[in-house]
Amino acid sequence: MDLVGLLEGLASLAVAGLVLTVFIAHVTASKLHGLHRHEDEKFFMNAEDKRESLPSLHDHPTCELSVVVPSYNEEERLPSMMNEALDYLEKRQKQDPTFTYEVIVVDDGSTDQTTKVALKYTKKYGSDKVRVLTLVKNRGKGGAVRMGVFSSRGKKILMADADGATKFEDIEKVEKGLESLQPWPEQMAIACGSRAHLEKESIAQRSYFRTLLMHGFHFLVWFLCVKEIRDTQCGFKLLTREAASRTFSSLHIERWAFDVELLYIAQCFKIPIAEVAVNWTEIEGSKLVPFWSWLQMGRDLLFIRLRYLTGAWQLGSRKNS
Repeated sequence: MDLVGLLEGLASLAVAGLVLTVFIAHVTASKLHGLHRHEDEKFFMNAEDKRESLPSLHDHPTCELSVVVPSYNEEERLPSMMNEALDYLEKRQKQDPTFTYEVIVVDDGSTDQTTKVALKYTKKYGSDKVRVLTLVKNRGKGGAVRMGVFSSRGKKILMADADGATKFEDIEKVEKGLESLQPWPEQMAIACGSRAHLEKESIAQRSYFRTLLMHGFHFLVWFLCVKEIRDTQCGFKLLTREAASRTFSSLHIERWAFDVELLYIAQCFKIPIAEVAVNWTEIEGSKLVPFWSWLQMGRDLLFIRLRYLTGAWQLGSRKNS
């Protein structure tokens, strides 16, 4: 076989591979459907151990800030984060009595005592300030965050990881980032905490393999989905209620790559996004398995792009209860 024939064969294989990938992405795409809640997921336990119905994101907001904390087997790391967050929020409320808040811990089908640990804070602070939503089965971080968001009462909604890797007081930085985007179109805006300024330091502490994975993931995010944000994966994000409703109503991915789809949707809707440097510390106990999790995220990034391009996924609103 001559060189031209070989190149033609390779080109044909590449085209066939691309067509097959597009086909698989299209036929395996989950359709836009309502957020399904198990009957037990429609309630939370108050401080008197009685069940109360959860509110909806579509209701009128009744507090200034909702903090959504997705938690999976976090009985050991959660207390430190909750203590720091609630100390800050209580001090802020004492300084400004008009400031009201709630913390929603979403137990994502944990097999440990995460719910029991979280409920201690409900007992201490009351169910108006701390609510625990226990999912019947594990949905993934994105699914847990979405369940919490659609159960929130705040005018603004903060996503915060249970490990407390980001200093909670840095909420003031993302709040300033959000305000810098004023005027908000249709009251929609997002501020993302970012660790991009720490990249050189983190590279020095990582293996060459993990550094290669990190750069490969960042390239795919930039090339396929989100071009304006350097750090899409920091779990410290602040959204206006309207922006949360618009983006989470179109969200499909429930695992680690949900942040990328969330920001991709925001860019498609032309929702302004600010990226704000925050303090961040590596906390032991991460559930992310570097190679396999990054491989799954890489696949998800490709499928996000292909599914929206082919119309398998479409931007729009779905009713969530």
